[in-house]
Amino acid sequence: MVQPMATAGSTLDDDRSPDRPGPRTGVAHMHASITDVPLETKVDGIETRGVTWGDVTVRHVVLPAGVDFSPLFEGLPDDLCQCAHWGYVTEGAITVRYTDGTEETTRAGELFSWPGGHTGWTDEGVTFIEFSPAEAIRPVLEHLARQMSTTG
Repeated sequence: MVQPMATAGSTLDDDRSPDRPGPRTGVAHMHASITDVPLETKVDGIETRGVTWGDVTVRHVVLPAGVDFSPLFEGLPDDLCQCAHWGYVTEGAITVRYTDGTEETTRAGELFSWPGGHTGWTDEGVTFIEFSPAEAIRPVLEHLARQMSTTG
């Protein structure tokens, strides 16, 4: 099942104290290995991990061939994901259809920018890293969790 989003800690970008002057003092950055990102879902070959850092939710998504989000998005406005996402496909491919009916496929090695108002599916399986506005993706993830709890 999809779990609520966790928030990971941050570290300073060097070993300087926040009280010590310098151009990089106190500059925080977030980082984690994929396996350290909290697990959201692991079912039927689907594995999603996600963490919210500030106002951005970062997710690592693995989908097997045949996954179609359309039924899971039913009940959202226009039955589509209304959250924008930016990211990178590391393996496989995913096809996205937008409100206007336009479709595009993003393949391994390609960056993407998907505006709100889309659905997606994968014919061959896909792994990707996605960045989304935390406030915009939260209701989508909550909806998916409800949908998966009634179908699974």
